[in-house]
Amino acid sequence: MNQHLTVVVVEQNKERAFAIVDALKEAGEVHVSVIGSVSGLARKIATHSPDLVLIDIDNPSRDMLEELTVASGPMERPVAMFVSGAAGGLAKAAVEAGVSAYVVDGLQADRIKPVIDTAIARFQVLRQMRTELAETRRALEERKVIDRAKGLLMKARGVSEDEAYALMRKTAMNQNRRVADVAEALVTASGLLS
Repeated sequence: MNQHLTVVVVEQNKERAFAIVDALKEAGEVHVSVIGSVSGLARKIATHSPDLVLIDIDNPSRDMLEELTVASGPMERPVAMFVSGAAGGLAKAAVEAGVSAYVVDGLQADRIKPVIDTAIARFQVLRQMRTELAETRRALEERKVIDRAKGLLMKARGVSEDEAYALMRKTAMNQNRRVADVAEALVTASGLLS
């Protein structure tokens, strides 16, 4: 487990909250805050700006699951959810909502460190995949705009595809801009002129 980890524990039962805090402190150097009520949960979690959120619930409903996962910011930080065996049917919904670790049969002190390590690792992998996907989508959109701009230049100037691209590249270099930005401006201007 990472050193100096800030953890928010969502637990309504005080005795269980104390047990979780003790287990976390034994697992490593952490700063732990406990939230005992789910009302205003998003604001409370944001106040602490934690590295990780642990949610311990006996039998969450689907509505409670959605509220807790949205409130805890699963896309911003790892979220580990501990539930009783009776709530095992909600695992798919929890994972789809962004929960990094979904542990059935409740929270046990000896499982805290491996679950936290797993939640953090899984979150980092998913965050990297989301970043790569966003970059790929952006690159694809830029490629589409560049191809469209090349087509406009080819038609307007009667040049080949390579010559159209070279013209955009030269313009981009002269204006200290990216080729995609020059292409976007060309497509926008063409749209205004048509």
